[in-house]
Amino acid sequence: MRSVSRRTPLYLSRRESEVLDILYRRGSATAAGVLQNCTDPRSYSTVRTQLRVLELKGHIKRQKRGGLYMYSAAVPRRLARRHALRHVLETYFDGSLEEALIFALTAGSFRLENGARQRLAELCTSEHVRGVAGRG
Repeated sequence: MRSVSRRTPLYLSRRESEVLDILYRRGSATAAGVLQNCTDPRSYSTVRTQLRVLELKGHIKRQKRGGLYMYSAAVPRRLARRHALRHVLETYFDGSLEEALIFALTAGSFRLENGARQRLAELCTSEHVRGVAGRG
């Protein structure tokens, strides 16, 4: 099994992403447990195939417990998020976080939850963000 490095982007299909998200939420699950949590209909053998593909790609790992295989994420969620965001930025925004943020805040189809606008304003004026922006 190949392991995912910091430089390996997590290119996943929609269904693979859903399976990985289920494993992040649950911590670990059997194939049947994953199937029960899928939002769209698919067969047990399809879930098993998706798990095998994700394992071959190095995104998940399996351990035998009793007579069952338990699957869990092989990559910390924070690292997966970083790779996914980097992929979106490079693919759709020419690598610009600024362009992505402006799009998200002005597109109209995204809503900010209660207090999020205030938290963003505070974050944008914080020392941490100014330090990050200065690295550019």
